[in-house]
Amino acid sequence: MNILFLTLLDFTSIEENGIYTDLMREFVKDDHTVYIISPIEKRKQQPTRLIDKGNYKILKLQIDNIQKTNLIQKGISTLTLESKFLKGIKKYFSEVNFDLVIYSTPPITLQKAVEYVKKRDNAKAYLLLKDIFPQNALDLGMMKKTGIKSILYRYFKQKEKKLYKTSDYIGCMSQANVDFLLEHNPEISPNIVEICPNSIEPVNISEEEESCIRIKKKYSIPFDKTIFIYGGNLGKPQGINFLIECLRANIANDQVYFVIAGSGTEYTKLEIFFENEKPTNARLFSQLPKVDYEVLANSCDVGLIFLDKRFTIPNFPSRLLSYMQASMPVLAATDINTDIGNVVEKGEFGFWCESKNVEQFNINVQKLCDTKLRKRMGINSRNYLETNYTAKHSYEIIISHFN
Repeated sequence: MNILFLTLLDFTSIEENGIYTDLMREFVKDDHTVYIISPIEKRKQQPTRLIDKGNYKILKLQIDNIQKTNLIQKGISTLTLESKFLKGIKKYFSEVNFDLVIYSTPPITLQKAVEYVKKRDNAKAYLLLKDIFPQNALDLGMMKKTGIKSILYRYFKQKEKKLYKTSDYIGCMSQANVDFLLEHNPEISPNIVEICPNSIEPVNISEEEESCIRIKKKYSIPFDKTIFIYGGNLGKPQGINFLIECLRANIANDQVYFVIAGSGTEYTKLEIFFENEKPTNARLFSQLPKVDYEVLANSCDVGLIFLDKRFTIPNFPSRLLSYMQASMPVLAATDINTDIGNVVEKGEFGFWCESKNVEQFNINVQKLCDTKLRKRMGINSRNYLETNYTAKHSYEIIISHFN
């Protein structure tokens, strides 16, 4: 089959590791021809170009800046995505007859591009639902149902409904996502909705003692404490205020050490906390070299996941997969609507608490200071990944509709 994949992820080869590149490799391995639109932001000053790798092709489509920019520019840029993707398809893939279009949220503004390919080629459309927008923005107070902000909300809500209507199949990250989608969109047939989870092609991570020692020395990470790491986006969805409360509550805990590495709109809050309170058992990093971060992350003991307590939508962060790949137990502090905590605890590879309960967070921290427990949970973590969250597994779910 000819597959068209639309994404906002910026990559130049499917040999890179990630939830989308790993999935696309599965299609290529099974002799499908894959065409990808992977945009590149204007700030990088690179023109639109087509990368031809034979059995897959990547259109690097120049778009306006979306990441690390103000809300107004991000909004305007998001609104122009649809037309840019549509023009890219017409210009570069006009002679390709597609059998299947795969696309992910965010964004929800690619509906016309998907609809165009469906009508032109009689193709099927598969939505990988990674984000339920605009409800998530509503949860965090970034949009309103009333007043001037309601105009934007109503517009995006209309786009969301159209995207679902255009989709022949919708793959959700977990059962809670399936339930939420069907409950709030009764017009969607349950027959087209299924679980197609975040997944990767697991690689074996060697914990070379020399590398661990070197990286910990380089970044002044202690050897005699249980190291908890959070790596990734530090924005509103992560509920940074609660993370700060947890760090503050453990300032006197000499058994543990927290490593926070990432960037985002709420990074400054953490920076101010570290400057003012100077915790001796925590470090904050904004940018680490990719290789250094990977070695450091794999040298830590417990992976942290944070989600804002206000969420009504069931998020399921893909960050979980990197911890599982490294055979790490997980400590999740989230809202009560996601089922990630349920998965972690039922799989016996970590603990969960609500992201407003510092006391329970601390209880879980102390439990994970037990070396034997961590080792057992780490083994469970890797096993659960290989059983449930492989890219091959997700590929087979999608392709089953065409066999």
